[in-house]
Amino acid sequence: MIDAYEDPGTPDSRGPARYLWWLVRSQPGRSAAGALLGTVSLAMPAVVPWLLARAIDDGLEPGDRGALLGWAAAVLAAGALNAWLNIARHRTMTRLRMDATFRTVKVVVGQAVRLGSSLRRQVAAGEVVTIGVGDVQTVATSLTFVGPGAGALAGYATVAALLLTVSAPLAAVVLLGVPLTGVLAGPLMGRLQRTETAYRERQGALTARIGDLAGGLRVLAGLGGGEVVAGAFRRDSGQLRAEGYRVGAVTSWIQALGLGLPTVFLAVVTWLAARLAARGDITMGELVSVYGYVAVLVTPVSYVLEFGRQIGRGLVAARRVVRFLRLDPLDGGGTLDAPAEPSALHDPESGVRVLPGRLTALACARPADAARIVDRLGRHTPSEATWGGTRLDEIALAQVRDRILVADPEADLFAGTLREVVLGRRTADDDRAVARAVHAAAADDVVRGLPDGLDSRVDAQGRNLSGGQQQRVRLARALLARPEVLLLVEPTSALDAHTEAVVAERLRHARAGRTTVVTTTSPLLLDRADTVYFLTDGKVAAQGSHAELLGRALGYRALVARDAQTDADPEEAVR
Repeated sequence: MIDAYEDPGTPDSRGPARYLWWLVRSQPGRSAAGALLGTVSLAMPAVVPWLLARAIDDGLEPGDRGALLGWAAAVLAAGALNAWLNIARHRTMTRLRMDATFRTVKVVVGQAVRLGSSLRRQVAAGEVVTIGVGDVQTVATSLTFVGPGAGALAGYATVAALLLTVSAPLAAVVLLGVPLTGVLAGPLMGRLQRTETAYRERQGALTARIGDLAGGLRVLAGLGGGEVVAGAFRRDSGQLRAEGYRVGAVTSWIQALGLGLPTVFLAVVTWLAARLAARGDITMGELVSVYGYVAVLVTPVSYVLEFGRQIGRGLVAARRVVRFLRLDPLDGGGTLDAPAEPSALHDPESGVRVLPGRLTALACARPADAARIVDRLGRHTPSEATWGGTRLDEIALAQVRDRILVADPEADLFAGTLREVVLGRRTADDDRAVARAVHAAAADDVVRGLPDGLDSRVDAQGRNLSGGQQQRVRLARALLARPEVLLLVEPTSALDAHTEAVVAERLRHARAGRTTVVTTTSPLLLDRADTVYFLTDGKVAAQGSHAELLGRALGYRALVARDAQTDADPEEAVR
């Protein structure tokens, strides 16, 4: 079975069925053993009725005690062998499923690492959680068809062959009846895939909502929006429950067919065999064997339907896994060298040009528009943005990441001491560097408020810190990195006016001579920027200093000054 350090191989992501087959091919020996054990263990029970028939016809009816004891011993041996085969099959299939589980987990985690910063920009967190929590296990369970699935088909073929030795009409009833079961269950299998797909999609969306709710619970409560979000969550969870009922309804019909139809076969075939025995066409031993054959057939038929259901669910889950594995990093390639000297960043789509060594601010009524510009300038989304006249996507990614840092307001805060959280992957022999970054982010009070200062433990995502404290810790971490170009997205949105003014002043001092971009609508930050771009619909509508834009752009004034005496819309063009 694959271990934690073994290479899982290259998954076949051309389709869900191909992915399932890749999991089988990844462990050929175990798959072959599972198929062989499944075949023998489910075919062996069909031999027992034949042995019973011999015991009756050769031993019990003629009164031959020796023959009776011999055949009885054969029945006992067959039962013991079948018990051992079932144990071996179960152990093998458990290992097969566990290997598939761990292998899928490894390829999904590896893909998440490969996507890197582009992960959250391509797929919701709820989708990834749903894959890890539910889809991985469903994919592994569907591989049951390798062992018992193959065995069920072998058991069906064995029973049909043995019935032919007794009566061709009886064999015909079984041979025609079982395919009829598949015909009746076929539409249900298709419907199950559709309802399962809808259920999984809604489950992913609800999981994402749970994550958003948990992350912003304190903020929502403070704004009085808790009931609104709770109502939306109740509505979504109700819809998920309704989808679950639909899945359960289809599943119950499939399971009912799997148990009910073989029982009907048992009654019909037994009645036909009894009539043949009454006419003397078959012996009493053969009558008993026919009953045994059809009783044994109940298990393979129910298995076939159950495995059909599991494969249907597995294909739905594998489709989501494959869709995730097909995502490509948005960073692309790039082989050119970055500019040797600090150079201008330019985003042709918006018209924003960031000059080196200056503090540039982007003001926009829709923060998402400004954040998209930052993503393009930081090469986190495909674009035609340039750096020093060279397209960013043509520059080696390692050089871009080494010199340009995007500080996302939702960036992860990993558990550890406050010092470790601020340092990130870096090391600092001099605590003064950490202290300077903390001071520049106006986070001194955060350090003082914790029992052990910089050595105090911080929970994952900073859950034991307030929203404003988390924001300042993220800012301190970004400042400590001292990148050549720092792109800050709403770095003071959770701060009070006094703290925001302190951050604005210290940020300008800490980044003096280095290129810095800030997305904000705070007058305190905008007033300290060298250049302010006022954006409407993601395009530059005006540029200049904060004071200049206040005097000549009504839309800008309405946005940042909240001028109650102007009727200008924040998206109004420049006057």
